Amino acid sequence: MITDGIKIKTDEEIELMRASGRVLASALRLLGSMIEPGVTTEALDRAAEEFIRSHGAVPSFKGYRGFPASICTSVNSEVVHGIPGRRVLGEGDIVSIDVGVLKDGYHSDAARTFAVGEVAPEVDGLLAATREALAAGIAAAREGNTIADVSAAVQTTVEGRGFSVVRDLVGHGIGRDMHEPPQVPNFVGAGAAPELVSGVTLAIEPMVNAGDYPVEVLDDGWTVVAKDGSLSAHFEHTVVVRRDGAEILTLEGLEEPGASGDNG
Repeated sequence: MITDGIKIKTDEEIELMRASGRVLASALRLLGSMIEPGVTTEALDRAAEEFIRSHGAVPSFKGYRGFPASICTSVNSEVVHGIPGRRVLGEGDIVSIDVGVLKDGYHSDAARTFAVGEVAPEVDGLLAATREALAAGIAAAREGNTIADVSAAVQTTVEGRGFSVVRDLVGHGIGRDMHEPPQVPNFVGAGAAPELVSGVTLAIEPMVNAGDYPVEVLDDGWTVVAKDGSLSAHFEHTVVVRRDGAEILTLEGLEEPGASGDNG
């Protein structure tokens, strides 16, 4: 069923998305185990692609609109869409890893920001606030609420902790296509706020800057950075709206679904 361009998924479709999400969550766990000073973002990309393909899936991002890699690796002031390469991660860096998986015709999408070694307390605060904002957005993604309720939950959490939500980039619907209606902003704007019904699948993804929210795109045409050079964090899950609350689809098989922003 399609309502205002929003595709309501069947139970069978949701199960396929869950299977895709399990591969993704396991890939993120593998990448997290590799994060340490001295690792290159290129090595992370190679490991992710090998893992995803070994599980009967393909990286959603590779070749998508011309993107050259299997994952996005965004370091420090890079918000999203960082291209893996020879960059070496150093002690005190943070790196946001965004992964998409296509399996049996359905996409999943999730991201997590990792600390590289020891980071300053204020950096821990940024990561914690972004995780909490994701959890708040997921908790608001229930039948009868609207997209604006999700946006408000994220924005209130982030700004209440003294950080800012990026406004030029948003979350999105997801399913057979990587990006489907509706858009899911992390702030309350003047746009339409569709009502949520059971079976809607969303990629909720707070992108949070330690400084101000304006961003710009680097000359590579992909990497989005905080315009003021401040650190940025990114956490994301793919979820399905249910009557009694959202269910996270990007979890490993041994974990129980639930509204937590720190899984995967």
